[in-house]
Amino acid sequence: MAGFLSTYGFLIVSMVMGALLGLSLYLPLMTGQLSLASPGFYALGGYIAAILSTQVFKVSDGLYPIGLVLLEMSIAGVVSGVLGVLVGIPALRLRGIYLAIATIAFVEVLRVLSLNLDITGGAVGIFGIPQPFLTPIEYLWIVIPLLLMSMVLLYRLERIRLGRAFTAIREDELAAGAMGIDPTYYKVLAFTLGAILAGVVGAVSAHFLNTWNARQGTFDASIVYLTSVLIGGTRTFVGPVLGGMVFTALPEVLRAIADTAGLPLWLAQFLRDGRLIIFGLLIVLGTIFFPQGLVTPDLFKRRKDRKSQS
Repeated sequence: MAGFLSTYGFLIVSMVMGALLGLSLYLPLMTGQLSLASPGFYALGGYIAAILSTQVFKVSDGLYPIGLVLLEMSIAGVVSGVLGVLVGIPALRLRGIYLAIATIAFVEVLRVLSLNLDITGGAVGIFGIPQPFLTPIEYLWIVIPLLLMSMVLLYRLERIRLGRAFTAIREDELAAGAMGIDPTYYKVLAFTLGAILAGVVGAVSAHFLNTWNARQGTFDASIVYLTSVLIGGTRTFVGPVLGGMVFTALPEVLRAIADTAGLPLWLAQFLRDGRLIIFGLLIVLGTIFFPQGLVTPDLFKRRKDRKSQS
């Protein structure tokens, strides 16, 4: 077991972080808003943690204190939340593909800024981010509680008045407004909650990866997380969690198949390097055959009905 964890510890932690980022994208979708801004807030949170740990909270000897990591996560969450409000108020007046384009532009603006600012290290980025743990698998002590708390909060959110307002806006915004629900307020709230979660995950990822640069939180990442949510399910938080884990591990699975299955050279190369094409195909096929994703609330309801009948 120890050998398995040491070998696949990095991938396991990455899968949990993928689930968290899937949830950050799912929150705006609860109000029917296709926002691709989560990778931008993820990159922002990572830069905040990288700058604080290397230039402000300098620890010369031993492991980096866990308390400082938690403080960085809190600061990243607050900054991402404030920026989420500032970006969300004008951006969420748009709908559909126009909102998606606006949030992609936001991600690109952050990427260009990170490439040109001295504090972010420019194109080289920030290296030597201190580690709070000796091995990658130990990061589960942070990301597993964070995932469980996020799932519990979303479980409760879907069943209280706030979650029902989100659902009403997603189903019919005009009808929700006629019932006294303020669509702008709730859409900005959902967008901000997703930004906070993405920023917190970015802060953890900076320490986990030991380096942070402009390649983190790009448009490519938006496609990966969008695939995980659309294929996993857009009607319950369980879908993005499962989708985030599966699609984080999928590139490694494809790479292993390409290296060991004795495939033709062109096919093996496609499996190694064509993950975005594969994800795009999965989005197209998934939206055609599973418009609500593989995991839906009806799935759990049918299982309960079968148990009650038996």
